[in-house]
Amino acid sequence: MMTTPLIRVGLAGAGLSAKIFHLPFWQADGRFVLQRVYARSPQKARDTFPEAEISGEFADLLRDDIDLVVITTPNQTHYELAKQALLAGKNVLVEKPVCATAGQARELAALAAQQGVLLTVYQNRRWDSAPLTAKTLLADQLLGEVVDAEIRFERYAEGLNKKEWKETGEAGVGLVYDLGVHLLDMAVDLFGMPQQLYADVRYQHEGAVSDDYFAIILYYADGKRVNLVASKYAREPLPFMTLHGKRGSYIKQDADNQEPLLVAGARPAEGWNREEEAHWGVLHTEINGETVRKRIEGVRGDYGAFYRELYRALTEGKEPPVTIAQAEAVLELIEKVYQSAEEGRKLEV
Repeated sequence: MMTTPLIRVGLAGAGLSAKIFHLPFWQADGRFVLQRVYARSPQKARDTFPEAEISGEFADLLRDDIDLVVITTPNQTHYELAKQALLAGKNVLVEKPVCATAGQARELAALAAQQGVLLTVYQNRRWDSAPLTAKTLLADQLLGEVVDAEIRFERYAEGLNKKEWKETGEAGVGLVYDLGVHLLDMAVDLFGMPQQLYADVRYQHEGAVSDDYFAIILYYADGKRVNLVASKYAREPLPFMTLHGKRGSYIKQDADNQEPLLVAGARPAEGWNREEEAHWGVLHTEINGETVRKRIEGVRGDYGAFYRELYRALTEGKEPPVTIAQAEAVLELIEKVYQSAEEGRKLEV
């Protein structure tokens, strides 16, 4: 009788990301077992992860009984912790951004290859409902050739972030590294790398030293333009995704419902995140010579797919769900974003 290999996880960081975006999917999958947690506040970690051993030393995640080190600590620590884990011969999953620069990402990629281990990044928003639905619409030619697209993460957050590490102004923090990573990853996943880029990056909150607004325009060789926007001063957000093609349009007000459901305590199960019809996107196109405008139920968001693909990568040698080369490409674009904003000009990519 064949047994299913279990992946023993060592978790660095015991905050919201670990609790909301990772643990529920390990538990739902059943093949990922949380073995040990490295946390700065051990007692709080024990309350959150009662099934795991708690340690105040990162080195304890590098023992022989750990197969995968998952890093969810503040952005500034990602590079050094990932490097330590790779040097110890561990497979590594890092929360986005994997590090602050494309050069650091290349260094980590080379180290992972040298050690013969897997390195991947949790750029999970590819598995939101809106981009998954967009992929289906594009594949089915329901929009035709896309000429304009816009993807927005707009929220209302009066004042600076309560997580002080996000407001230090250091490389690797700020809204571009927070939400920009996701938007750029979605754009590249849907449309490929752009030819040119222009960006406006702002500091809107009083006393802000980390950016809290951006507008990025990606220009493509075929004439397509993709706008990416994130703001913390939007009580009435515009639609998350707007796609206009030569055949039709698709507009989706909300990105996805997985995060709010998880924050509210829901756990992944069959049908757990099916959207109500009021939240479906609108498709306006032409089918068999007739104009059609209707709400369509999108592809259901599925962060669990990240871990299913990761399991195959770890046990069967398949490609990881997000390759380090893909994460590096996003970081290269982020570096161009800050350069463009500083110089006030369009840049070649």
